[in-house]
Amino acid sequence: MAKRKKIKVNKEEAARRVKEIWPILKKTYPDAKIALEFKDPLELLISTILSAQCTDVRVNMVTKDLFKKYKSAADWADADLKQIEEGIRSTGFFRNKAINIKGACTKIVEQYGGKVPGTIEELVTLPGVGRKTANCVLGDAFGVPGITCDTHVIRLSRRLGLSENSDPVKLEFDLAEIVPKRNWTAFSHLVITHGRNICTARKPNCRECPIAKYCPSANNPDLW
Repeated sequence: MAKRKKIKVNKEEAARRVKEIWPILKKTYPDAKIALEFKDPLELLISTILSAQCTDVRVNMVTKDLFKKYKSAADWADADLKQIEEGIRSTGFFRNKAINIKGACTKIVEQYGGKVPGTIEELVTLPGVGRKTANCVLGDAFGVPGITCDTHVIRLSRRLGLSENSDPVKLEFDLAEIVPKRNWTAFSHLVITHGRNICTARKPNCRECPIAKYCPSANNPDLW
């Protein structure tokens, strides 16, 4: 397989590109939002941990019953680990996820009075919680701007010439410099939605893409 060519990124051009595609994506996906179903920060935290290497559809199927059984951080912290494993088995990597969920909820109970903390510095201290999960919880549960660098955001950022980094943390910081802070959460949802609908991993539909004219990779397989 031929090695993909890299797009050299100029931050000024990248910022201008973001400004150009922003209104188009907003118009194309006016209802773009997180696909995970939740009622509060704790439910979103659990759902996001479960979503690793698993579809949001599957996670929503699993949490529909789980959230009736475990309603607080204390419920998860006191639960038998094997029972948690059985409840989340179909999401994959269930043993590690169960350990992280129980560990995170134990720390939430012991150090944060049973409430999910609302800063990224505190969230990333919880077992199983990295910056991606933390930003997701901040943006969608607390209304604090956060850039969620999932596989779609990583892929599209490369194709659009917004960053040369595929490392989620480095990419997050790159995007934070070119996307206005107030738009961080919404930008993540728009890019993720576009990645699922048009700019797919194996065969992006450049012909139907509303932002193709601003994309340096459009119709260029060497850059996919």
